[in-house]
Amino acid sequence: MGGHRIDHVGVAVKSVEEALKFYRDIVGMECLGTETVAGEKVRVAMLGAGESRIELLEATERDSTIGKFVEKRGGGLHHVALKVPDLGAAAERLRAAGARVMNEPRIGAGGHRYIFVHPASTGGVLLELIEE
Repeated sequence: MGGHRIDHVGVAVKSVEEALKFYRDIVGMECLGTETVAGEKVRVAMLGAGESRIELLEATERDSTIGKFVEKRGGGLHHVALKVPDLGAAAERLRAAGARVMNEPRIGAGGHRYIFVHPASTGGVLLELIEE
């Protein structure tokens, strides 16, 4: 599974607007855009960080994955996302090795195809793989 790079780090927040006051207005990061991903019940803001990004994730509904995460743990690091050249091949290799792939490929923020790998398979970190 060569050719990887960190695409983004996902940070769960209570409010994208409040988080932007820190990351954009105080830290000085550029907001590359915001969007709502209805299927995931989340509002997303992407911030430029060199060749990578920080993804701020705000739940649009309490019963969403991010809503439950924030309610249980508060805001914070949610996942690390790697870009891979062939998402299907990566998912097959992971499953063949016994890794717990949490979903079939879906379309997420920015129109990218992705899967998540359960923290139990990765040493405790939720891993997102995104197809280039």
